[in-house]
Amino acid sequence: MAHGMSCAGTRIGGASASRNASAACAPNGMPRHGNGSFSCKNRRWQNEMRSHTAPSGKLYSPTYLKSIHNQLSAIFNHAVRYYGLQANPAAKAGAMGEKERQEMQFWTKEEYLRFADAMMDKPLSYYAFEVLYWCGIREGELLELTPSDFDFKAGTVSITKSYQRLKGQDVITSPKTRKSNRVISMPRFLYDEMQDYLKMFYSAGASDRIFPVSKHYLKHEMERGCKATGVKRIRIHDLRHSHVSLLIDMGFTALAIAERVGHESIDITYRYAHLFPTRQTEMADRLDMERTGKGAENVP
Repeated sequence: MAHGMSCAGTRIGGASASRNASAACAPNGMPRHGNGSFSCKNRRWQNEMRSHTAPSGKLYSPTYLKSIHNQLSAIFNHAVRYYGLQANPAAKAGAMGEKERQEMQFWTKEEYLRFADAMMDKPLSYYAFEVLYWCGIREGELLELTPSDFDFKAGTVSITKSYQRLKGQDVITSPKTRKSNRVISMPRFLYDEMQDYLKMFYSAGASDRIFPVSKHYLKHEMERGCKATGVKRIRIHDLRHSHVSLLIDMGFTALAIAERVGHESIDITYRYAHLFPTRQTEMADRLDMERTGKGAENVP
C-alpha cells in the first residue's frame, strides 16, 4: 500500500506529510483496505505506518505519526458532520504517535496590555486578541464566532463550532472535545467592547463570521505587536495558556478553570501544576495542629 496521505489537501509537516495523509484514503475518501470495519482498516493502516521508513531510512517519528492521524481524523469528522458517515473510524481505532511537547509560554497581564495597546490601530485585530486573552478560547473557536453566539443580556458567548481551512475551503467542525462545547461568561468590559465591535458590521447576518481572517493573519499581527512593544514572542495558542495562568493567579480552582476553557479538570491540574501555589507547608502545619493541639506558631 502506498503510504502517502492527501485526502483533504491539507499540509502537515511539509509535502511528504501531505502525501502520507493521502494514501490512507481511496478516491471516495475511505481507507485503502479490503473488507472489514473502518476502525479495523485504520488500525491496520496505523501498524503499516509505524513500520514504514522515511527516505533517510529511519522510522517515522511519533510526533509525525500523531500529525498524520490527526489529519485523517479531521477528514472523517468532516464526513460525519456533512456527508452522513456514521462514526469517525480514526477516533474508534485510537490515537497514533505522540504529540510534540512544546514549551509552555505565557504573557503576564501587564505584557498583554502593552501588546493590546499596539493593536488598537486595527479594530479587528484588537478585538480578536481581546477575546482570545480574556476568554481563553482556541484560535479555531475564535475564527468561527458569529453575532448569534453572543448573548449580551446574559453577558455570555457560546462556543459550539470551530473553523479551519482545508484544501482552500472554509470548513466548520465541532469543537475539539465534548467539553469544548461551552458557554463562557465575559467580563463586563469585554461584552461592552464586543457590542461596539458588532456595531461596525452594518449588514452582517446572524451567522456571518465576525473575524473573517486566517490564522496566518493573526500570527502576522501578533508578530507586528511584539515588534512594536518589545513584548516576548509567543504562539497564538499561548494566549490560552496566559488566560489559564491569570485565573490560577487569581485563585480559581482547576475545576472552575477547566469548565471555562473546555478541558478536563485533571488536565488543568497536571499541565499547570507548576503554576498553582504550593500548600504543602500549610498542610504540614494543619496536621501538626491536629496531632498536638498546638498552633503552628508554637512549633519550634
